[in-house]
Amino acid sequence: MDDRVHPEVRRTATEIDTMEIRGAATIADAAARALRTQATESDAADAEAFRGELRAAARTLYETRPTAVSLPNALRYVLRGMSSTTVEGARQNVVESADEFCARLERAQADLGEVGANRLRDGDTIMTHCHSTDALACVEAAVEQGKHIEAVVKETRPRNQGHITAKRLDELGVPVTLIVDSAARRYLNDVDHVLVGADAVAADGSVINKIGTSGLAVNARDRGTPIMVAAQTLKLHPGTMTGHTVDIEMRDTAEVIDDETLAELGNPTVKNPAFDVTPPRYVDAIVTERGQFPPESIVILMRELFGEGTSEPWVEP
Repeated sequence: MDDRVHPEVRRTATEIDTMEIRGAATIADAAARALRTQATESDAADAEAFRGELRAAARTLYETRPTAVSLPNALRYVLRGMSSTTVEGARQNVVESADEFCARLERAQADLGEVGANRLRDGDTIMTHCHSTDALACVEAAVEQGKHIEAVVKETRPRNQGHITAKRLDELGVPVTLIVDSAARRYLNDVDHVLVGADAVAADGSVINKIGTSGLAVNARDRGTPIMVAAQTLKLHPGTMTGHTVDIEMRDTAEVIDDETLAELGNPTVKNPAFDVTPPRYVDAIVTERGQFPPESIVILMRELFGEGTSEPWVEP
C-alpha cells in the first residue's frame, strides 16, 4: 500500500472492504471524512505532492469496492474542487468540499424520507430486503407523521442484513415479522409495498441492489404489489450514460460455507454475487431527495446532476 496514505484512510478502507462500514450513504460519508483527514494531516511540500497524496488516498478507498457507486461519487465530489496552487489552499478546498458533502448527505436522507413517506398510508405493511438507511428513512418519516406501519422483513442471506433492519424498525416502534428469504412470495399478498434501497441506479432506470432484489421484484409485480426504491442521488451511476456497464461484485465464498462443509459436499463450485439487476419495468417509483421519478425518467435527473459523463480524479494524470 502507498506509504503516503494516512493510517485513518487505510483503516477506513479496511472497514469498507470487510463490510464493517456498510450501506451506500455510510460508505460515502466515511470516504469523504477519510479524505478530509488525509488533507488536514498532510505535510506535503508543494501543491502537486499534496494532490498526489489525495489521489493515492482516494485510490485506496476506491479499490475496496470498485463496483460501488456512492463511493466514487463521494470521491469525485471531494476532489473536484482541489484547484488551488498552494498546499494550504488545496487543503482548504478538500476540507470545505468534504464538509459540504457530509452536510448534504445528512440532509438528503431526511428529505428523501419525507418524499417516500408520502407514498405510505396509515395502516400499510411493507416488505423489505437487505438493509437500507434510505428505505428506513421513509418509514421513520411516516411514523413521525403519525402513521401506523408494519413490516415483513426478509433475513437476507448470507450475511443476514435483514436482522439490522428488523432491529432498527423495532426501535421505531414498527411491528416486524422476520421471514426466511424463500418465503417472500408467500407473504406478498399481505403487504402493501415492497420497499428497498439501491446500491446503484443506471441511466435506464435499472436498479442494482442486494442479490435477491430482482426475484422479489418479479414476484411482487406478479402479485400486483407496488415496488418503491429509495435511493439518494449519490446512488445514481453517471457512467451508465456513456455506455459503461455495472460490474456485479462477487463476495468471498466463506460467507456462504466453510471449508470443512465444502469438502464434505465434494467441493462444489460456490457463487456468491453481492448484487443483481432489477429491470425498470418491475419498479414503480424511484424516490430521491429531489423527488420521486418513474424509473425511465431517472436519466433526466442524472444529466442535470452530472452532465453527460464523469471523471476519475483519483487516477494519476
